[in-house]
Amino acid sequence: MVKVRFAPSPTGYLHLGSARTALFNWLYARHTGGKFLLRIEDTDRERSDKKFLEEILRDLEWMGIDWDGDPVYQSSRFDIYRENAQKILEEGKAYREGEAIIFRVEKSRAISVDDGVHGEIMFNTDQIKDQVMIKSDGSPAYNFCCVVDDAEMGITHIIRGDDHISNTPKQILFYEAMGQKPPRFCHMPLMMGSDGAKLSKRHGAVAVEEYRKEGYLPEAMANYLILLGWTPGEDKEIISLEDAVRLFDIKDVSDVQSRFDLQKLKWINGEYIKEKTVEELRPLVKEKLFSAGISEDKLDPGKLSRIIEAYKVRFKTLDEFIELTDCFFSDEYAVEEKGYKKYLSSAENKKTLVEFAGKLESLDDFDAAAIERICRDIAEKKDLKAAQIIHPTRVAISGKTRGAGLFEMMEILGREKVVERLRTAAN
Repeated sequence: MVKVRFAPSPTGYLHLGSARTALFNWLYARHTGGKFLLRIEDTDRERSDKKFLEEILRDLEWMGIDWDGDPVYQSSRFDIYRENAQKILEEGKAYREGEAIIFRVEKSRAISVDDGVHGEIMFNTDQIKDQVMIKSDGSPAYNFCCVVDDAEMGITHIIRGDDHISNTPKQILFYEAMGQKPPRFCHMPLMMGSDGAKLSKRHGAVAVEEYRKEGYLPEAMANYLILLGWTPGEDKEIISLEDAVRLFDIKDVSDVQSRFDLQKLKWINGEYIKEKTVEELRPLVKEKLFSAGISEDKLDPGKLSRIIEAYKVRFKTLDEFIELTDCFFSDEYAVEEKGYKKYLSSAENKKTLVEFAGKLESLDDFDAAAIERICRDIAEKKDLKAAQIIHPTRVAISGKTRGAGLFEMMEILGREKVVERLRTAAN
C-alpha cells in the first residue's frame, strides 16, 4: 500500500509551496487508495508555536485535505531517535564528539537515486561530510529523525520540493545504516514568482491564510495549486478535487519549474464564484460584510440576494464584492476621483441629473425597465447618447465607473436613495 506523508514545521504559516506539496501527496494517496499521514516537525521547541500548527491544520482542512490517523509529533520522540543513534554507534558506524553522535560517511562511493519526477540522479559521497545524528544538546538532526520516522511510519513515497534533493543521499545512508529499504523519492520543481525568482513576500502574499482572508474560495486555491506542476490534459483548467484524484499520478508531474500567477488564481476563483448559487454565496458574503463592519440590520436577505445576483459575474474574490458594492450598505462609500472629475464636474451633466431625479420621483413603478425608459427619453429629448446620462448617474449613486447594470442597481437601491444621491451629486 502507498503511504505518503506531509511534514510541516509549526514555525510559521502554511506557505503556498508547502500547500502544493501537501496537495500532491494527498492526491497520490487518494488516487492509489493509500494513506496520507501527517508528521509535525516540531523539534525546534523555541520557534515552534501551537498557533501556527492550528493555522496549518485549519488551512489543510479548508482546502479539502484530510489525513489518516493522528499526527506524529517529533517533539515527543527524542528517546526513539537517541536509541536508534546509539545502536548505529554501537555497530561502529558512528562516533562521539562530546555529547554529539556523528555518522561516519563512507567516501568515494556513488549513490544513484531513481527519482519519480527527474529520473536518475547521481551523487558522490566525497561531497558529503560526516553527518550529525544527535546534536550535543541531545536533540536530533533533521535528516536523521526524518529517516527514523519515515521508516517507522512505513512511508513508501516521499514527495517533496527540489530543495530537498541534497538531503536525499544523506538520508539513504541512514536507511542503509538502519537496515531499512529507502522509499521512492519524488522531487518537484519549486514554485517560482512571476519573475522567475523564488516565490517570496516581494511577489505578494505567500501564505494560504492570507488568500483565505482575502476571500478566495478553497476549491479555487486547490484547483490552482494542482495546475502548478501537473495538468489533467485537454487544456482543462477547472478541475474538482474528485476529478483530480481520479486522474492524478506522480509520474505525470512536470520536471519544469512553475510560476505563481496571481491573475490566473483570481480568474479561477472568479469562475468558481460564477458557478455558485446565490444561496451558496450569501453566507460567505455576509461573513465578509460583518468583517467590514456592516451590521446585521443593514443586511436585508432579499436585497442582499439581489445584489449578489447582479454582481456574481463581476467579482473575482469576496473582498472585491465588498469593494464593488459598498454603496448599497452605506452612504459613506468610496468615490473614484477620476470618475467624479470626468462625469460630475460638468454643469450640463449636473442639470441632467436633477431632471432625471425629478422624473424618477414621480415614477409609478420603480423598476429597471421603467428607469431605463426615462433615461432614454431624456437622452432623446436632449439629443444625447444614453451613455452621457448613464455614466454620470453611475458615479453619482455608487461613486464608481463600473459595476452591475445601472438600472438594476438603481432598482435595488430604491427610489428614495437614488433621488437623494442624484440631487446631492448635482449640488
